[in-house]
Amino acid sequence: MDFKELLAYKKSFELAMEIFEISKSFPSEEKYSLTDQIRRSSRSVSANISESYRKRRYINHFISKLTDSDAENSETNVWLEFSLQCNYISKNTFDNLNYKSIEIGRLINYMINNPGKFGCIV
Repeated sequence: MDFKELLAYKKSFELAMEIFEISKSFPSEEKYSLTDQIRRSSRSVSANISESYRKRRYINHFISKLTDSDAENSETNVWLEFSLQCNYISKNTFDNLNYKSIEIGRLINYMINNPGKFGCIV
């Protein structure tokens, strides 16, 4: 199986692209702060999932990269909170993106707790 077939990867990539599109409307003064940060952290979730899958031969490396992915997902959630509080996104948009972020976190944690199901030798 390719990492691109992992549900956590697919959903995190989709969320990162959604955030990219939404963040295009953020004010220009946020370009080097909020906009860059939310784009970077949301993209990093998918990148770390792909790295973890390639390191699945070594369970500790697999879990470590997934933990990084989970942390980036949490960071993305914080930037979404700031986006809401700064009125850059609506409450409805926030709720939708937040729900997706929580779902991704659950998928990542499932992978962490079940490494054998993803090719790790336990």
